This record gives sequence, structure tokens and C-alpha cells, in this order.
Amino acid sequence: MPLVSVVGASGRQGLAQVAQLLAAGYQVRAISRRADAMHSTPFPDVEVRVADLFEHATLAPAFDGSDAIFFNHPVQARAQRADLAEAVGKAGKAVGVRRVVWSTSSWIPDRPGDPFTYGWNTEGINRLWRTGVPATVFGSVLFMDNLLTNWVRPRLLREGVFVYPHGPKLRANWISLDDVARIMILSLDRPDFEGSWMNIGGPEAMQGPDVAAALSAALGREIAFRYSAPAEFGDELAAAFGNAMPSDRREQFARDIEAFYVYNNESPTRPFEVDAAYQASRLPGFVPERLIDWACRQDWSDAAYRPSGG
Repeated sequence: MPLVSVVGASGRQGLAQVAQLLAAGYQVRAISRRADAMHSTPFPDVEVRVADLFEHATLAPAFDGSDAIFFNHPVQARAQRADLAEAVGKAGKAVGVRRVVWSTSSWIPDRPGDPFTYGWNTEGINRLWRTGVPATVFGSVLFMDNLLTNWVRPRLLREGVFVYPHGPKLRANWISLDDVARIMILSLDRPDFEGSWMNIGGPEAMQGPDVAAALSAALGREIAFRYSAPAEFGDELAAAFGNAMPSDRREQFARDIEAFYVYNNESPTRPFEVDAAYQASRLPGFVPERLIDWACRQDWSDAAYRPSGG
């Protein structure tokens, strides 16, 4: 079976991609700065090759022998995503991979309007394609799996409240990380996805109270929605990363998150929504998971494995 190298395999997105690739019969290689990156994950036997995205010369040797690359840029390197996408593309081209698939973790601007920091996705896509490597890019608008993180789950379970910075006009097509991975895998054998990008999301454009209602049904207890001001949410998200984020970067990260959610709540471009009909036409037969169904199959206990920030 083909070998897929997963950049960031020990993170939340990467782990879902490793799981889905293995389930689909692919060989998997983890690309990480640490040789022991997979030891404490559910996949300790996955091969690891050491490379550093910021040390570009380390990438091609790590990718050598791969048929494809799944690229997840570090969440703390949002502004550097274009540089990193270009570096991955050049390294993939050098070793002859047949596809690079990049999950941007966020919306890709697809209509007129100020793109805010989302414009970095567009720059990254252009620089990736200019390397000449066959590539596909997916913009995942918002992850269901965020609900399992240590900035959401504790209050959800202990206080019965879902706290998020979604104002009354914001709707979001939440998508599971498993579905993101499945779509990435589906694209590998689709020649029409080479040289293309698409925003992807779940089947429902949900407001905050809709999410709380789905969680209430899944957990069998009343969950209320509480709006969190973007500034408050930014501080909480920065604190949630703990030692995984250097202390001198937390304040700027918090303010970036604040600005991000102010934009998402006010922007007429509606970055958390996707065109579900168009997505279905591009992915015939693929049925994305509803949030209530995703929530019903999760392990909400403290014993469940979660990577840093989750």
C-alpha cells in the first residue's frame, strides 16, 4: 500500500489522519521534531522520522520514499504558514511524491471582502503550487473536536455550559477531524483534486444554542450555551496550552485569537460557513457526520488520550 507521511502526526489533526489512514490500509510515517513523538499516543508503533519545519533541509530526507504527504502547519505558526507550505512543497517535489494534501485548519477566502488572517491561506496555496508539486488543499472551517479540549470540556461536564465566542448571528459548519482526514484520503485517488482547493465542513450551519442542544441530547443532560467575549476566550485559550506555548508568546497569541473572533462574528464573508451543496457535488457519496452523532461516540472521560492543547 502507498506510504503517507503525516507532518504533525502527534497533534490533534495528525492523530485523526493517522487513524483514518491506517483504517484505510495505508502505510503511515510520522514526521516530527521528536523521535519519541508517537510513544504516548494510541499509535506507538508508527514509524517516526525526525524533521523540523523551520529547518527546511531536514524535510526531504524525512519524506524520502513517501507516496504522499499530509501537511498540518503548527497552530502557533499561523503567520508562517505560507513559508512552511512552500518548504513542504519543495521537499515533496524533490523526492517525487505524487500528492501533498494540506489542511489549513481554517477557511480559505472564496469571495470578495477583507480576508483578515485568512489571506495567509491564499498566499500559502499559491506558494505551494508554484513549487510544482501535485497538491490539494482543504480549508476546514471549525473542528467538532475543539469541544473535547481543555478550554471547553471541563466546564461542559462540570458546570453544564458550552462556552464559546460565537455571537447571535454566527453560524458554523462544525466538522470532525475524522471527516477531515477521510476527505484528505479520498482526494488522493482523485485527479480532479490535484491543483484544487475547497472549504469543507459538516452538514449543519449551527449557532451556539444549536450546539448546546446537540450536546444535551448526546450527553443525556442539560447543556446551556454561554457566549464568551473574544478577549476572554483569547486569554483562556492561551492559558490552555500551558507549557506547550512559551510564556512570552501567550499575550500576543491571546490578542490574535481575540481579533480572530471579532472578525468571524462581524465579517459578511461568514468564514465559518461552507456551501454544503457544492461540497456534496465534489464529494459524491461522502456523508459528513452530524455533531450529535460525533458527540455520541466520544469518550468524554478524563482518561481519554488528548494531545497538548486538547
